[in-house]
Amino acid sequence: MDDLEFVRQFIEGESQARDQFIKRYSRLIYNYIQHVLGVKGFKDPSSYADDIFQGFIAFLIDEDCKRLRAFKAKNGATLATWIRYLAINFTRDYLRKVKPVFSLDTETEGGISLKDMLVDDSFSVIEELSKEEESKALDDCVDLLNSEDKYFLELNFNQKVSLEIMRDFLKLTRGAIDMQKARLMKRLKDCFKSKGFELDF
Repeated sequence: MDDLEFVRQFIEGESQARDQFIKRYSRLIYNYIQHVLGVKGFKDPSSYADDIFQGFIAFLIDEDCKRLRAFKAKNGATLATWIRYLAINFTRDYLRKVKPVFSLDTETEGGISLKDMLVDDSFSVIEELSKEEESKALDDCVDLLNSEDKYFLELNFNQKVSLEIMRDFLKLTRGAIDMQKARLMKRLKDCFKSKGFELDF
């Protein structure tokens, strides 16, 4: 049975075709999802992969299998190639919609928290604020960052990706990585200062 006939049977809801689809392509889909998660710096891809996989299957059959209907096997393209294209793009879109959650207590590779890097040891308004106010102030400042800086913060703080690994992944020199981090911390410090925090530059 060729790919187009297989897709036709799947679209028409034949249970055997749908069972065969899961057996044939589930591992392939998981691999693509985990690959994207790995490239994006997620240290434990499996924690996201299940949710993305379930969402992707629903995505395939949504709107009367609209995405599978678009498969035409043009230029010798296989169904596996088409699924790879859909799975990778679906995973990227999913990750763009997931807003990173930052904590002032999250530590970097060197064991230093974001709070430690932002607060002046001699005096700090943060010490007088509740945890909720601290988080709100941080969220507001992170929201003002551009997408590149948010991605850097996500990798280095949330995912605890070391600067050496980020250097290789982002194809930058260590000096460029250090400079980018310094600029990012200054932006956050300036933002905190504008909210009434005394900071140590």
